[in-house]
Amino acid sequence: MKKFAIAMLLAGSTLLMADGAAAYGSCAGCHGTKGEKVAMGKSAVIGGQDAAKTLEQLKGYQAGTLDTHGMGGLMKTKVASFDEAGLKELADYIATLK
Repeated sequence: MKKFAIAMLLAGSTLLMADGAAAYGSCAGCHGTKGEKVAMGKSAVIGGQDAAKTLEQLKGYQAGTLDTHGMGGLMKTKVASFDEAGLKELADYIATLK
């Protein structure tokens, strides 16, 4: 039973990672496949950034309260359809990029 529970936890985290990776697909055009690019010549490199910091930024863009380098409007449209769980999955995935 213990092995089954561990397997289920690992499977669940793998599914979350897959969802975050899928969501990141729309980010890669500007930020790079590993978050290694300075998006549009303005952003910081986001790959490997702390998930809590990324989540805070994503929420700020979504709320329209963050406008880093004048990119708030663009970023707001990118994250508008995400719910809380989706933003967290995306932030967690970005933290794994190196």
